[in-house]
Amino acid sequence: MITTLTRAAFAAAIAAPFAALSPAPALAGDAARLNVLGFSADASIFAFEEYGIQDGSGFPYANRFYIDTATDTFLAGTPIRVRLDDEAADVAQARAMARDQGEAIVGDDVLADNRGWLAGFNAVTERSADPFVMTVNPRPVFPPIDDPIEVRLEELGFVAEDTCAGVVDTLAGFRLVAIDPTPGGTTRLLHEDDRVPASRGCPLGYRIGGIQVADHPHGPDTYAVLIAVRSYGFEGPDHRWMAVTVTGP
Repeated sequence: MITTLTRAAFAAAIAAPFAALSPAPALAGDAARLNVLGFSADASIFAFEEYGIQDGSGFPYANRFYIDTATDTFLAGTPIRVRLDDEAADVAQARAMARDQGEAIVGDDVLADNRGWLAGFNAVTERSADPFVMTVNPRPVFPPIDDPIEVRLEELGFVAEDTCAGVVDTLAGFRLVAIDPTPGGTTRLLHEDDRVPASRGCPLGYRIGGIQVADHPHGPDTYAVLIAVRSYGFEGPDHRWMAVTVTGP
């Protein structure tokens, strides 16, 4: 749910606790928890879920994403989004409902058997890592026998429109590239926004959260770059997750 609070109202809400004479709890946005579900047996599908308690409403939610790794597009009927508009409901219920719907696409047992390797991960609370660059060895083989995977993210600015106009001046999009480390290697464009989808809310910025590599024999040529999306929220910046999938050398 996208809030329609003005920036002035948001600033006032943030400033109010500091103006009070007695201590008050700090405001915080909603940072969704991430769970990588895995790949299909042939690595043609990558799936993950995010879940939590929605900022402002207090309602539990669970979202599942099933991505065609070759085209980096959602499968038909996805993403699966469940929100229980009841503060007495819990996150486990929302996750179970989303899981039941996802079973019709690819079973969780199949995904678990082909989870792949989490080659790198930076939580949204990580402060020492570079949010725009990640370099990993794609498999836990030592000494490494694969070329490293290096991805770089650049934020792009777009004029705020529709429900985000008047809330923020600029919406953040992004460009993601893979760097070929071999001599004479070229940079590969993985994703570049020409607009900001409404499904991201009112994004303020991004960070590279992780790289999940498919199991052999599909990896390391098939992998997913997990990206944390920081967006405007009711009580503070919200964090949601998206992925860009890659196939081929």
